[in-house]
Amino acid sequence: MFSNLFSKKTPVTIRDIKLYNTESKQIEVFSPFDDKEVKMYSCGPTVYDYAHIGNLRSYVFADIVKRVIIRNGFMVKHTINLTDFGHLSDDGDAGEDKMTKGLKREGLPITLEAMRQLSDRYIKAFKDDMDELHILEPEKWARASDYIKKQISLVKTLDEKGLTYETSDGLYFDIAKFPKYGRLGNINLNKLKSGARVEVNNEKRHPADFALWKKSELGWESSWGKGFPGWHIECSAMAMATLGKQIDIHTGGIDHIPIHHNAEIAQSEAATGKTFVKYWLHNAFITIDNTKVSKSLGNTITMRHLMDRGFTGDDYRYWLLTAHYRSQVNFSWDALKAAKQALFRLKRYVYEEFKQKTATPSKEYLDKFDDCLANDFDTAGAIAVMWDMVNDKNLDNKVKCGTLMSMDEVLDIGLSDDLTDGVRSLGVISTDELPEEIQKLIDGREAARIARNWEMADALRDKLKLEGYELEDTAHGPKVTKF
Repeated sequence: MFSNLFSKKTPVTIRDIKLYNTESKQIEVFSPFDDKEVKMYSCGPTVYDYAHIGNLRSYVFADIVKRVIIRNGFMVKHTINLTDFGHLSDDGDAGEDKMTKGLKREGLPITLEAMRQLSDRYIKAFKDDMDELHILEPEKWARASDYIKKQISLVKTLDEKGLTYETSDGLYFDIAKFPKYGRLGNINLNKLKSGARVEVNNEKRHPADFALWKKSELGWESSWGKGFPGWHIECSAMAMATLGKQIDIHTGGIDHIPIHHNAEIAQSEAATGKTFVKYWLHNAFITIDNTKVSKSLGNTITMRHLMDRGFTGDDYRYWLLTAHYRSQVNFSWDALKAAKQALFRLKRYVYEEFKQKTATPSKEYLDKFDDCLANDFDTAGAIAVMWDMVNDKNLDNKVKCGTLMSMDEVLDIGLSDDLTDGVRSLGVISTDELPEEIQKLIDGREAARIARNWEMADALRDKLKLEGYELEDTAHGPKVTKF
């Protein structure tokens, strides 16, 4: 499926990819298990609510990793999971199931059928976000509830090997039976004994022991009673079911390192006796007001919020790529606005000055660009090279345009979009740039639409057109275009 991803005109020199492996804490030269096909797994969302912009950074990063690997001669087999049950709100295998929390929030019955209905809604919303951000689809979307038999089978294997013990609330993995537990991130198990990490469970032999199966009236039948698999076992089972017992790259946010990914390593390697993942790659947090973005803190911003303010997925993707993935970045509307303006200038170069007429890309600038990306996916450095090329007065405009097209095959920030769509997208404006009277009309129409007063909503839309503004309803809210 990747044969047409990159232009045949792109004079790309295959180079070694260097990446930072969280496990070794070193930059390593990428060498997959298979010389041609790379197996890659990305921890997906728990689909009980909209993904926030912090969540989405992980998938933009994974997308860049995937594109760089393909650009350097490999095929990639990629899985993203969709957790639609079993992710508890507390890392210590306590608290409320997040899907159940979503059912209660939306007034739905606490049943597996309603849980499926709820997750359908948020899976669609998540995929819409992925499309808006130009993220390549994985070869496999692995939905947790579709892999129950695989998860139960993996738990059974661990149980039969004597690596588990049963309590009143479930079946737990005994980390004492896996001496290498905690090697990812060098977790200090002695500190965990104080109860600093998790809620106290007196039936657990060690605070870091984690649930493989949780007993519950809602769920599936098993040898350990009715219930559901633990969140960690879901990922291991789905990764192995779709990619095999050994995978090359596993991506996720740094918050997964201490517990989730160490649990994946322990249960997977204990079951197979093989190295589970060769390279662990983790992106840093996004903060707002220097505080981590978190639903529990109530400071989340979604793609819909961005689009309500007149920003696009291109704008947000570009802003993310101006920072290295291992750098924590602080989100602000001013920063995103600056990114939007910079991207606007790039698109204007393509659509107005370069006229989308291309010549063979500059090998000099492409080599610098690809060197940056092959050096631990340094998108910030790659974008700096891109701007140096654009500002080079000795370079022909057609060559500049061809070079931008090649660069955009990896960055995918909208420079290669269709001309008509491109010019139209340049007219999208932020709500903070709208005249007050226009914003009032938009707010009034949105209120009418929510109230299902379609006659009023249509009348206000027509009034906006008379004022020179077009309103388009999208999956993420209204998009305003000045014409």
